[in-house]
Amino acid sequence: MKIVPLGANVVIRRLPVEEQTAGGIALPPTAQKRPRQGRVLSVGDGRLLPDGSRVPHQVKEGDRVLIDDYAGAEVMVDDQILVVDEKDILAILP
Repeated sequence: MKIVPLGANVVIRRLPVEEQTAGGIALPPTAQKRPRQGRVLSVGDGRLLPDGSRVPHQVKEGDRVLIDDYAGAEVMVDDQILVVDEKDILAILP
């Protein structure tokens, strides 16, 4: 199922968390940090301005992004995804 966000919202799938440290030590689930990186699945129409025009999104489908720790609303559809406002996206990663 594809979710189509409205307005300035963006749908993101979080990337998997690191289950090992760089030195090879396995981390238990309680010690794993919440993933801050994700892949953009779909974008809305853009932010609505007072004059009725829309500002297009700075991100596009397929971009790898860095998001705020507690941004957005988590939704369970086939997989766990996140619906966030574009302002909660901190950066586009290479």
